[in-house]
Amino acid sequence: FKVDGAKLTGTMTYPLGDNVFRLEITEGKVSGDDVSFVIVSKFRDTETRSIYKGKVAGNEINFTMQTQGGPGGDTPAEYEFTAKRVGS
Repeated sequence: FKVDGAKLTGTMTYPLGDNVFRLEITEGKVSGDDVSFVIVSKFRDTETRSIYKGKVAGNEINFTMQTQGGPGGDTPAEYEFTAKRVGS
């Protein structure tokens, strides 16, 4: 993450099989302890928007991620997870 005032930018990197994907953070915002951003991924002709909303608690961020679009169509999926700071 890169934070400049209320603006959050950066990339998300994740491995999938033999590939490593790097996706840009868009619509990133920081307001107090709240953070939010969107990741847009595309597979073939299908676009998926993943909307992340989190709350900072010490060295952790408790996130809820909701997907829109993608192979599941109009049925959004929702996940909860915790991101922990590694190093400084």
